Amino acid sequence: MTVEYSLTDAEHLPYVRHGLLEVHREVWGDAQADTFDTRLTEAAAKPGWTAAIGYENGRAVGYCHGFSLAADTDWWSGLIVPLPKYVTWETGQRTAVLGEIAVREPWRGSGVAAQLHEVWLSLRPEERVTLLVDSELGDGALQAACEAWGYRRVADRRERRASTVYTAMIRPVRRP
Repeated sequence: MTVEYSLTDAEHLPYVRHGLLEVHREVWGDAQADTFDTRLTEAAAKPGWTAAIGYENGRAVGYCHGFSLAADTDWWSGLIVPLPKYVTWETGQRTAVLGEIAVREPWRGSGVAAQLHEVWLSLRPEERVTLLVDSELGDGALQAACEAWGYRRVADRRERRASTVYTAMIRPVRRP
């Protein structure tokens, strides 16, 4: 497998949207496609949105995308146990959010997800990156993968109008 990676921004989303939707449909099913398309549009409207996409033979095999947290973000609201202000303080340039990562079945376990993650981080100007993970997904395998990539749990968060509790994780964009 020879996967080539590229980065894109919101201006170029129309050119790559189909590939992202195709990967998402295969990974999560058709029922989630419309919801994802809406979430993708909303995410791409946020400052600093970028995506890393892996291609093999011109076909998208995986992606990850995210954006910068605005200074007035509510990202840190909904924490079950609030964090100190020095953790949740945002400037609009301090923290990136990894919104989603998805890889088609034949490429899972091959390092594509880790490479997408690193490619996406390679041009992020922020000092740290955060994400939310459903710790029960895959019997904890997803959280374990995030920990292997250097993320550390900082809090648990309950989404508005949802019963799922997510683990909020942070790591530096550039690891020492």
